[in-house]
Amino acid sequence: MKNKFVTVAGVQSVVSDDLKENLINTFQMVEDAARNGAQIICLQELYKTPYFPQYKNVKKEKFYETIPGESTDVFSRIARKYKVVIIVPIFEKDKNGRYHNSAAVINIDGKLLPTYRKIHIPQDPLFYEKDYFTESKEGYKIYKTKYATFAVLICYDQWFPEAARSVKIAGADIIFYPTAIGTIKGVKEKEGDWHDAWETIMRGHAIANSLHIVAVNRIGIENKLKFWGQSFICDSFGKIIKKAGDNNDETIIAKIDLASNKIIGSEWGFMKNRRTDTYSSITKKNK
Repeated sequence: MKNKFVTVAGVQSVVSDDLKENLINTFQMVEDAARNGAQIICLQELYKTPYFPQYKNVKKEKFYETIPGESTDVFSRIARKYKVVIIVPIFEKDKNGRYHNSAAVINIDGKLLPTYRKIHIPQDPLFYEKDYFTESKEGYKIYKTKYATFAVLICYDQWFPEAARSVKIAGADIIFYPTAIGTIKGVKEKEGDWHDAWETIMRGHAIANSLHIVAVNRIGIENKLKFWGQSFICDSFGKIIKKAGDNNDETIIAKIDLASNKIIGSEWGFMKNRRTDTYSSITKKNK
């Protein structure tokens, strides 16, 4: 297989309480990434709003938007101008009045591709997402674009190997993971290093599925949460190609070779040696 290069980017940023300011700041970062050769650009989870699910009783009405809506209108202009694909994660209110943690995907012509809505929703202290988001039953989405075929999975989705394997089987060469995760003030990480676990499991998905990963994480302190940033791009054997810091707005850009997916997959035989006859138990409902 010949080289199949694509330039990908992840935009991590500090989020203020000013939604308009967040939009403008992210717009500038995305345009800079496009000018610097990025072909597929991914923003962090809930890029425009504070991480309001850390509170139990927030008036969510001031945070939602629709698809299409303000964010997609703005980023569609960049997509058309620079012929780039942009992944825009937002808090969405759909046409049926349901609320979702969603990712709008904009193609190079500025047109919307099908929206991915977060499937796995956590409910933990300071991550009260079930209070705000409807669990999607629409399944995973595969985006076949000019530059690459990819999937988007959102934050908590990244802890589930079944999700990564599902999109691999469906044809994804890259998984983009927009996230919002960090440490909680005053809480000891008794299990171990949370950041290390977060990074390790996604690199593991890259290896097990012979595909590239672009993880885009929030940065900054929001009340009791300190988001650690450290967005990264890794290849299909888990090697980190590019990594952001843990303090500032930052865009990571890397040219990746998707031909390595097939090479590694063939050499290690992860797909051809699967024993699907032994896996039925993983699809049974939880008791």
